[in-house]
Amino acid sequence: MTPVDALILILGGILAGIAGVGAGIASLVSYPVLLAAGLPPLIANVTNSVALTLSTAGALAGSRPELRGQGVRIRRYALLSAAGGVAGAALLLTTPEALFGYVVPWLIAVASVALLVRPWLQQLHAQRLHAGHPMVSVGIVLIGGYSGYFGAAAGVLALALLGAVIPDSMPRLNALKNMVVGSSNLLAAIGFAVFGPVAWRFVLPLAAGCFLGGLLAPWIVRRISDTPLRIGIGLIGVGLAVKLGLDAYR
Repeated sequence: MTPVDALILILGGILAGIAGVGAGIASLVSYPVLLAAGLPPLIANVTNSVALTLSTAGALAGSRPELRGQGVRIRRYALLSAAGGVAGAALLLTTPEALFGYVVPWLIAVASVALLVRPWLQQLHAQRLHAGHPMVSVGIVLIGGYSGYFGAAAGVLALALLGAVIPDSMPRLNALKNMVVGSSNLLAAIGFAVFGPVAWRFVLPLAAGCFLGGLLAPWIVRRISDTPLRIGIGLIGVGLAVKLGLDAYR
């Protein structure tokens, strides 16, 4: 690896950390960077998961004000997500990677639209669905499984679900989302580190960038009001769903 390659990975990691912590789309930045560096898809995927654990560490360090008072939520949802992450990682290592490609665009599209209509969803679920409902727990496990399997825009899925059932500000929900998705990615990354084909020489520069990006993103998020942040993430998600759909079904 040349110094230029390392610099590109660091810069890509910074952008991925900001995109992941701020909008839940880290893998859609870092995964293509690894592909462009010459890694095959499966190796790029597992290497990406290992590097992104540092993005969560940066988010944890930078989001302490938003995480304050959310200990119960974090423990409940992070454990569920982590369980899903283990299952998702096992699926990735034992099934064809292309299998999920056809479903991913639809998941992201649904989540993005859910973010765009969040106020209506909150009214709809006010008397029917709450943060402790069993269906919410099932949803968190499934999102954790998707995060462990591939993870592109898993944060958008998690933010849409949490935003529909928890009446809190977007910066606080975003911080909670980072811990929830980060827990599933951490467990998956441990599995990949032990059993997967991780390209370790690519991990260090990408992970360093991810940590810096994750540390910076909460500072950016808390300076954007709720509605523009929600709409911006939703529109980005719709665009990504269209792109991934075209790639998968062409």
